[in-house]
Amino acid sequence: MAIREQVNGFFIPSVTLIGIGAAKEIPARLQSLGGKKPLIVTDKGITGAGITKQITDLCDAAGMTYVIYDKTIPNPTDLNVAEGEQAYKDGECDSLITLGGGSSHDCGKGIGLVIANGGTIHDYEGVDQSTQAMPPYIAVNTTAGTASEMTRFCIITDTSRKVKMAIVDWRVTPGIALDDPMLMMGMPPALTAATGMDALTHSIEAYVSTAATPLTDSAAEKSIQLISQHLRPAVANGSDIDAREGMCYAQYLGGMAFNNASLGHVHAMAHQLGGFYDLPHGECNAILLPHVSRFNLIAKVGRYAKIAELLGEDVAGLSERDAAELAIQSIEQLSKDVGIPSGLKELGRRYGKDVEAEDIDTMTANAQKDACGLTNPRILRDIDVKNIYKAAL
Repeated sequence: MAIREQVNGFFIPSVTLIGIGAAKEIPARLQSLGGKKPLIVTDKGITGAGITKQITDLCDAAGMTYVIYDKTIPNPTDLNVAEGEQAYKDGECDSLITLGGGSSHDCGKGIGLVIANGGTIHDYEGVDQSTQAMPPYIAVNTTAGTASEMTRFCIITDTSRKVKMAIVDWRVTPGIALDDPMLMMGMPPALTAATGMDALTHSIEAYVSTAATPLTDSAAEKSIQLISQHLRPAVANGSDIDAREGMCYAQYLGGMAFNNASLGHVHAMAHQLGGFYDLPHGECNAILLPHVSRFNLIAKVGRYAKIAELLGEDVAGLSERDAAELAIQSIEQLSKDVGIPSGLKELGRRYGKDVEAEDIDTMTANAQKDACGLTNPRILRDIDVKNIYKAAL
């Protein structure tokens, strides 16, 4: 009997610190990696909220010098990466601390790639295009959703093409990932909801991915279960430390799942909305998730039935198909409960953008080239992608 060779990798930071007070370890941990003068990559919102100062106070107390780059924007661009690279060089930095959510982490990863490998960030679009290791790097998370603090994914907007470049490279995996729920206490309800639904999308897409393994399944299942338990309380009361810590674990487990099983067409399509209209990634995912799941259902009926159970639904006495349908209804109800807009046009109006049907052809063409779609459980034709965009309007 012929044996089919297949090797499944599993990528994760060397060290992960999760829990109240974890941030206090940043200086010592960076020094243990060989870093002496980091570039702290963050954004104006984090700085304005006083979180950047919390970290620099820790560095000051340890006698560690640093440079701050806090010009990262949501959906970070190639221009951010170039500017941050220059700040790193001008400041004679030797390491990185990224502080924030997915935007800060992605921007920092992009800076590290270019610092270590040369060229521009555009050279690294695709899978494992780098050849040199990143500088010493700690990713400090302030949101519970993207899991960018522990992944090998880096999403950067190419401003000339208005396309989000998907960079998947094992070398951008942070050396140390850090999740301290105390840094998340001030996160507003809308951001809590968006990042939480982003985490749910990661877990569900990884769970139905064609590259899923027992390792990723275990992480995805627990993540979905924890999100079902903790997202609503975290949105309702941002000071609920138990809910915040629960979401820390939930989003990290979701990251473990998709970092290794990859994603699907929810992300492939959401990336285009971010690149084209600069819309927030988590909410785009949340809106598209039920629509893509409904399309994918026939490929993974059993998996969607299990998702309903993990989301806390009573599936006793239901057929597998009915349980799978209930999973999609449960996703929609969770989105509604935490205040996600009902469709893309409503989302666009919230952010002063006009999401137009006339742009669907361009977004479809770009989505079909996105690497995230390669592990979607059902093959989508162009017409299928277009119809999903239209249904989500």
